[in-house]
Amino acid sequence: MVREKIQIRKIDNTAARQVTFSKRRRGLFKKASELSVLCDADVALIVFSSTGKLFEFCSSSMKQILEKHSSHTKNLEKQDQVSLDLNLDNYKYVSLKKQITEASLQLRQMRGEALESLTVEELQQLEKKLEAGLNRVLDKKDAHFTEQINTLQEKVSEILGMGKEQVVEDRENVANEDGQTSESVTNASSHSGGGPPECDDSSDTSLKLGLPYS
Repeated sequence: MVREKIQIRKIDNTAARQVTFSKRRRGLFKKASELSVLCDADVALIVFSSTGKLFEFCSSSMKQILEKHSSHTKNLEKQDQVSLDLNLDNYKYVSLKKQITEASLQLRQMRGEALESLTVEELQQLEKKLEAGLNRVLDKKDAHFTEQINTLQEKVSEILGMGKEQVVEDRENVANEDGQTSESVTNASSHSGGGPPECDDSSDTSLKLGLPYS
């Protein structure tokens, strides 16, 4: 006689459900104990009934097994995070490598290299880019030249201004020297012709002594 296969679904009858739960729980815990003994495995089971009652089985220490499970879960999370970081870094690397390759190709094309694969439209776009770049270079060069010219003009004006100040200062010095010379001459003239010369007794005595006696 073939045994009828039991369909796995929720048992509607409450009493039958409780009986089945009790039997299956004991069988589950028995299988867990056998697994622990036969394979030297750490086994922990936690079961809550439909009424919220707790049933548990542990081959060693429930606390130690839970701590081991928590630590293992954290390690898995770290590994997953590292894996995500590596994938992100790899994506960034591939993206940057692609950008560098494209930029290098554009630079070569700007130099007139690697033009074989370009279409007419792409060549025209490249020509416009080169013209725009050349115009910017010319504008920058003109700006530098203008700045240098202005700087030189300022230096020339500064030098000319210093020369004019020196000329004015020299003229003032010459005028001051001429004025001092004229004043000295005037003072000397006034001292020489101002009054009668004083009589010198010694010269007068010598004249008198030189006369012959009568």
